[in-house]
Amino acid sequence: MSTGTPTTPTAPAAVSDGAGRRSAGSGLLQLGRHPEVGVALVILALAVVITAINPNFATSGNIFNLLRAVAITGIVAVGMTFVLIAGELDLSVGSNVALSGVTAFTVAAHLPWPLAVPVGLLVGGAVGFVSGLLITRVGINSFIVTLGMLSVARGLALLVTQGLPVDGPSQLQALGQGAVGPVPVQVVLLLVIAVVGQLVLTRTVFGQQVQAVGDNREAAHLSGIPVSRVKISCLVIVGLLAGLAGLIRGAQLGVGEPNAAVGLELDVIAAVIIGGTSLAGGRGSVIGALLGAVLLGVIQNAFVLLHLSNFLQVLSTGAIIVLAAAFDRFRVRRAPA
Repeated sequence: MSTGTPTTPTAPAAVSDGAGRRSAGSGLLQLGRHPEVGVALVILALAVVITAINPNFATSGNIFNLLRAVAITGIVAVGMTFVLIAGELDLSVGSNVALSGVTAFTVAAHLPWPLAVPVGLLVGGAVGFVSGLLITRVGINSFIVTLGMLSVARGLALLVTQGLPVDGPSQLQALGQGAVGPVPVQVVLLLVIAVVGQLVLTRTVFGQQVQAVGDNREAAHLSGIPVSRVKISCLVIVGLLAGLAGLIRGAQLGVGEPNAAVGLELDVIAAVIIGGTSLAGGRGSVIGALLGAVLLGVIQNAFVLLHLSNFLQVLSTGAIIVLAAAFDRFRVRRAPA
């Protein structure tokens, strides 16, 4: 009359548990395919929490101050997105911002001030071009090249100025202090650059080439894509945008500062990674990088409003970078072959 050990109730439970895990993993993977959505939701949640603690966060004055602070990081992050998607890295952007700014303002002190703008852009682009040549023609790893250029550009900025600030032309102050209606000029520039960058990345042949080079360099070469030219172009783009950021930074302060933008490269790389650009190359989003920059700006603004330690701010930024990199690895592993 033995009825045996019933097993049917446990099997569905196991299946259900496995299905739940697969569902959770699938949900994370789907979110990983659209990281901009996840970053936007985090920004919204943080904004709600911070406003509940300190209502001053949601005031128009604070929001515009936050966006002003984000603008320089966001502008350079647009260029860094192209570099990372192409499978390279640029650690020299902070020093490039300083060198471009002080060189432009030094020229403006002796020549007509309109020359300051093209000079700043050309100096920034030249730093990127030299890095690109060393990476593609000489074959040095981009980490080593741009780490060296970080010191070279900073040293040149200090040499040009003898370590002293350089007064900027008052005509350029609109770049850092002017506004279009209620919106700061640098924020308008950031939005325009981000939209153009996203369109170039997603709607042009060059954008497709950048993604192909980062995804598989050998396959891109065999398909006729000029790999070296694409990589150099990406480094020139981030250099030009660093030059623009140098002009904006100088216009904000009223002087070209040779020690400006120290550590900016870390914030820029963090913003791009947070926005979903893969460290392995081949995939990324300019809009995601912009949102990543905003997220970092919100966190930094919150630390000021809530009177929290700057040491915790550094710690939290580092933790965010590690978490974003870990999520990128998870996404790559779970992505279908």
